[in-house]
Amino acid sequence: MIKQDSCYIVAEIGINHNGDLDIAKQLIELAKDVGCDAVKFQKRTVDVVYTAEELERYRESPFGTTNGALKYGLELSLEQYQEIDRYCKELQIDWFGSPWDEQSVDFLMEFDTPYIKVASASATDKGLLEYCSRTGRPLLVSTGMCDLAMIKKIVSTIDNAGGEIAMLYHCTSTYPSEMHELNLSGIQTLKQAFPGIPIGYSGHEPGVTPSVIAVALGAESVERHITLKRTMWGSDHAASLEPQGLRRLVRDIRDFKVAQGDGIIELLDTERPIAEKLRRKSTI
Repeated sequence: MIKQDSCYIVAEIGINHNGDLDIAKQLIELAKDVGCDAVKFQKRTVDVVYTAEELERYRESPFGTTNGALKYGLELSLEQYQEIDRYCKELQIDWFGSPWDEQSVDFLMEFDTPYIKVASASATDKGLLEYCSRTGRPLLVSTGMCDLAMIKKIVSTIDNAGGEIAMLYHCTSTYPSEMHELNLSGIQTLKQAFPGIPIGYSGHEPGVTPSVIAVALGAESVERHITLKRTMWGSDHAASLEPQGLRRLVRDIRDFKVAQGDGIIELLDTERPIAEKLRRKSTI
């Protein structure tokens, strides 16, 4: 769960498991090993989210030659999610998912997860927002592909439906994002616009520096896609962090939070012997 004095780091597995439970478990292990707080998946009811025409469209993948074969191939079963749930409890790491439709909300509610994540792609779906809100489970909401006016409507919709936003994420939905697209100052804009809501950062940029800067600008949570290797087959791997990058990200964020301190300037006990040694006089 999110702590006010820390940064809640979410490793988004998303669909980077490529439909393979073993890969999903390797990514969970990686996230736990480097010190992430949670892993996140994506859940879709394929024939609800996509039209029949979209599913029939030609698209080559390891699962076949149609878009439908790909979409169905990437969905994990109830039994596989039960194993994910068991494994995350064993490793003591949070997990939750982004439902892209109401049936997927019901699916995820079968598990005792701490949050429902609203993906940027779903953030303007009023019916889905209301449905998620009525579950009573706290929401994590990404805001990619939205301007401030749209974000205000999203927050209002959730509030009117009785929902709770546990974190609102500044986000740019390009994969991977260019530096000039990140607009990290948007974190402070969201803090000013929604003073009662914690603000986080969901990033898709190469490297880790912007995500650490986001924390310095006040982000209370960071979400990043992760992969075993960026050259793996799949649409999201190129915008994901490999193990070494994820390890650096977590290390640098944790180091920053320690170094940030409480802002109270005082003479440290560890400075006193240095002061006695270096100061010729102390007359102030």
